[in-house]
Amino acid sequence: MLAIKIINVSVRDVRFPTSLEQHGSDAMHTDPDYSVAYVVLETDKAELKGYGLTFTVGRGTEIVVCAVKALSTLVVGKTLEEITSDFRGFYRLLSSDGQMRWIGPEKGVIHLATAAVLNAVWDLWARVERKPLWKLLVDMDPAKLISCIDFRYLTDALTEQEALDILVKGKKDQKSREEQMLKEGYPAYTTSCAWLGYTDQQLTQLCNEALAQGWTKFKVKVGADLQDDIRRCSLIRKLIGPNNTLMIDANQRWDVNEAITWVTKLAEFQPLWIEEPTCPDDILGHASISKALAPLGIGVASGEQCHNRVMFKQFLQASALQFVQIDSCRVGSVNENLATILMAAKFNVPVCPHAGGVGLCELVQHLILFDYISVSASLSNRMCEFVDHLHEHFKSPTVIRNAKYIPPKDPGFSCEMLEESVKKHQYPEGEVWRAIEKQQK
Repeated sequence: MLAIKIINVSVRDVRFPTSLEQHGSDAMHTDPDYSVAYVVLETDKAELKGYGLTFTVGRGTEIVVCAVKALSTLVVGKTLEEITSDFRGFYRLLSSDGQMRWIGPEKGVIHLATAAVLNAVWDLWARVERKPLWKLLVDMDPAKLISCIDFRYLTDALTEQEALDILVKGKKDQKSREEQMLKEGYPAYTTSCAWLGYTDQQLTQLCNEALAQGWTKFKVKVGADLQDDIRRCSLIRKLIGPNNTLMIDANQRWDVNEAITWVTKLAEFQPLWIEEPTCPDDILGHASISKALAPLGIGVASGEQCHNRVMFKQFLQASALQFVQIDSCRVGSVNENLATILMAAKFNVPVCPHAGGVGLCELVQHLILFDYISVSASLSNRMCEFVDHLHEHFKSPTVIRNAKYIPPKDPGFSCEMLEESVKKHQYPEGEVWRAIEKQQK
């Protein structure tokens, strides 16, 4: 089956008008329309396809679509066997094309497109093996898994041998952790209760509903107005009580010193972390913030807009993050996230993935299950984000039980969307967008 050939790559711009109700709103993204560049790999076996996506927030998705089309020439004609027998080489083919890398390299729109294509390849591989992606990774021979990772630029922080040693060590008691996850699930936290644009009434209602459903970990968007943040954090801390976990997220709003001052004034609400306090590229700034907030017991979390494995390497080397937030669509798909997960293990920093967007919960659950079962073997200070939006548009939607991710059982990477949903929300010709355009006239 690995001899199947990819004969076509299709990509569509799919957008959901979440801005109409302020879903996803934060201090920097005030009107997001959760969107994806949705990729389908067609093969010479008509019944077998690979599905992938990368997440965006509306305008600009069309640019990612163009980038996917540019990369598709490197994919069409390849067999799955060719790709998986030298996945590191295929990753480099996409990320280091002699001309297209100039508009990266390994960052920005071209890398988002690379993630969408590679997510589809991993989905196809898992479908061929008839396993969910997390199980494909967990069962994979450590040497084979290492061969999927590009270690270029990483060896001063993590060598191939060190990564292999981590994976070999992770095989110990792996079966019992897998059984634990299947039975109990992976701990999650919710971001759905406290988007910045929500009213106090919404916050109160959503927090109470979440508490009734068993949620114990809550994230609050902050950063637009200090007094408003104090009021909202006070409200939510009273609602959730002193023993539940609170995190805050500024979505890159502040300068370094401003972040330290602002978060110090929110310290009374005992946040576990401040997420994206400043420019996501400012590694030394994050290190300064981490050092300043450490005496307050507040960690720094970031990574959802971290371009690539090299930036994660430097964040870890600089002790700039206390929580690594991988994203299934920002970096180069599973290949690059594997590198980051292994580096985080070496530096003993917990991985707490970002999943605030359409499809991200579906994808990243596979990566965090692999991390626990095969790498970290720890749940200490570890949790995966959950956002309760738009799961109904996926063929294998995320399952949450008792505030935990229940491991998916369907083969693949959980990327496949319902065709009816794709057609309705395709931009700009889908009926949802035609209706909105008509209302605006």
